[in-house]
Amino acid sequence: MYDVVIIGAGVSGCAVARELSKLDVHACVIEREEDVCCGTSKANSAIVHAGFDAQTGTLMAKLNVEGNELMWQLAQDLDFKVSKCGSLVVCTDEESMPGLQTLLERGIANGVPDLRIIDREELVRMEPNISDASVAALWAPSAGIVDPFGLNIALAENAAQNGVEFRFNAQVTDIRRGEDGNWVIRTASGDELRTRCVVNAAGVFADAIHNMVSEDKIKIIPRKGEYLLLDTTAGDHVRHTVFMLPTKMGKGILVSPTVHGNLLVGPTASDVDDPESTDTTPQGLEEVATKCALTVANVPLREVITSFAGLRAHQEGHEFLIGELKDAPGFVDCAAIESPGLTSCPAIGRMVANIVQEILSLDERPAGTWVSTRKGIPLLEDEPLEKWAQLAREDPSYGNVVCRCRHVTEAQIVAAINRPLGARSLDGVKRRVTAGMGRCQGGFCSPKVMEILERELNMAPTEVTKCGPGSELLTGEGDE
Repeated sequence: MYDVVIIGAGVSGCAVARELSKLDVHACVIEREEDVCCGTSKANSAIVHAGFDAQTGTLMAKLNVEGNELMWQLAQDLDFKVSKCGSLVVCTDEESMPGLQTLLERGIANGVPDLRIIDREELVRMEPNISDASVAALWAPSAGIVDPFGLNIALAENAAQNGVEFRFNAQVTDIRRGEDGNWVIRTASGDELRTRCVVNAAGVFADAIHNMVSEDKIKIIPRKGEYLLLDTTAGDHVRHTVFMLPTKMGKGILVSPTVHGNLLVGPTASDVDDPESTDTTPQGLEEVATKCALTVANVPLREVITSFAGLRAHQEGHEFLIGELKDAPGFVDCAAIESPGLTSCPAIGRMVANIVQEILSLDERPAGTWVSTRKGIPLLEDEPLEKWAQLAREDPSYGNVVCRCRHVTEAQIVAAINRPLGARSLDGVKRRVTAGMGRCQGGFCSPKVMEILERELNMAPTEVTKCGPGSELLTGEGDE
């Protein structure tokens, strides 16, 4: 029996869990996949948006600006990577300048600090590789980039440190009101969880969860975005996040550095029916490759090392749906969290936790019992050689490089597996310490990572997966 069960272990669900862990509460997060950060939170643009895009007066605008303000201190407290590199919305013809002015005025009304329009001369000084067609840009110095995996995992680990339980491979199949008035949640494995309150943070599946309990139905439209990721050799082609002027389908094709030194280009925007349709298409990737040249010249697409697609949880009103349902007391939606949901998640966590606290009349934890900080696994790409040598002297496995592309050692992989909510798959290791994210995309290091997973988790080789049940990499032993 729980006070609250949160459905979904993406950034929104884990932000809610962390905020609730400040209270005297028995809470649990359940997730249909094998790990945190397996849905929208793992496949996005990784941007900390300034807050000028959402319509003034919307919840989306409010939480975007609040989330941006909270993100930088949160990164210090929870030790994940961010960079306040700023963003540029580029105008490529004089006729479109009123659109840039509209964004400026909206951003000022939303409370975004230090916004201004810069001319081509200043734009070229800031971005030497800007396209010849660019005439001006909206400069937002408060924008930035973040490691979305690091953010999500840090929120989850800190929540777990503070007593929140996590259950994985737990797909919800039914929610009903029990005879005692509490909620009963059934999962595909046949488990039943009872709880006083439910938080629906299920991403592209949030409508299915909502519609199990409410007569007022909602519809989430999975909006696919396809991306190209370039090697670190192309990472300094731009210094800031470069946007196109947005349309009704989104912010268009961006070109941006990443916190790990790569260059990211995308996304497309196409509505699909299947909430698991994360395949890339030749047409989508061609669109990314063609349209990025509208704002940035000579993007070195020969340096592409992988492509991927993510799904945004869009709804027609283009607004976050957050609040307790009138026809289902004790059920709280945290739904339709599309862009700028990643930026907004610290503020979303606070808002939803406050709603739950009011519903359940929860007290604060006794002073000194809540752990506010968390230390991540050191990424050696960020450390001087002297620091690496010191670590290797203290633990020789820091001298055993497993992933050559990203300089990831055996010690880091072991730490990724043995931490709270540790990795249980190749992708779980990759998200925590970047092994497999480099130029060879795991071609060199995957067998060794598999061996370490086998050893640390005492599993058979055939039990090791890429990303959970159904993605086993080996089927058996061959003849010698």
